Amino acid sequence: MNHTPGPIGIFDSGYGGLTILHGIRQLLPEYDYIYLGDNARAPYGSRSFEVVYQFTRQAVLKLFERGCHLVILGCNTASAKALRSIQERVLPEIGSDRRVLGIIRPTVEVLGDLTQSRHVGVLATEGTIRSNSYSLEVAKFHPDIKVSGVACPLWAAIVEANEADSPGADYFVKKRIDQLLRKDPLIDTIILGCTHYPLLMNSIVRHVPPGVRIVPQGQYVAESLNSYLQRHNEIDRLCTKGGTCQYLTTESEDKFRESAQIFLHESVNVKHVDLD
Repeated sequence: MNHTPGPIGIFDSGYGGLTILHGIRQLLPEYDYIYLGDNARAPYGSRSFEVVYQFTRQAVLKLFERGCHLVILGCNTASAKALRSIQERVLPEIGSDRRVLGIIRPTVEVLGDLTQSRHVGVLATEGTIRSNSYSLEVAKFHPDIKVSGVACPLWAAIVEANEADSPGADYFVKKRIDQLLRKDPLIDTIILGCTHYPLLMNSIVRHVPPGVRIVPQGQYVAESLNSYLQRHNEIDRLCTKGGTCQYLTTESEDKFRESAQIFLHESVNVKHVDLD
């Protein structure tokens, strides 16, 4: 068992987890972080549960190798399809000083304070919607809340193509929001259940009715992580605090730097890694 402190790991299949990383660093800038994007094999949204589990397992083990004791799955698809299996099948073999957390539960926990109508919508990838993860988690914490979801298969690709503010993006955003509100006109709160979607916020806000609250995840995941570290001093002590951030990608370094600029509006240094 390795008790040498290390950075907090943030994993995503692509670039969207950078919005989670940004939210966490805004609230907890003193910690060290490693961001790992499996960009070469993205997107995960339409892949099977077993494939997502195997890919996520490889990424988590890579971050453990890099000294992380705490890894955040900054990806809704990985959180929906792989988190429980990672916690039940991988962590018992690794040791008691490792933790892997997802981003669905922190988002769900705050819903009770956000919705008045008790009707909530979810816009997410096909994989996250098909998994019913949000419906299942909401039922645990808020059994009185009704959840309706719509898959938005093109939204992530639009963001990564740097077309978030284009007329084409606006068309597809309106189409899915209209579809969601037709399913349940009483929705007063919409969860952006993919970490890419906050970059479409300008368009999203244009097409939701007045009074409907939009819930991006970065802020709530950051607040949940802060609370977790305060409650678990044994894990907090294993997280180094130097204010640094490293970036790793399974894709080309140049491609990552170019795309990261879209999400972070800053230049980053990145290194290539292999997972398989």
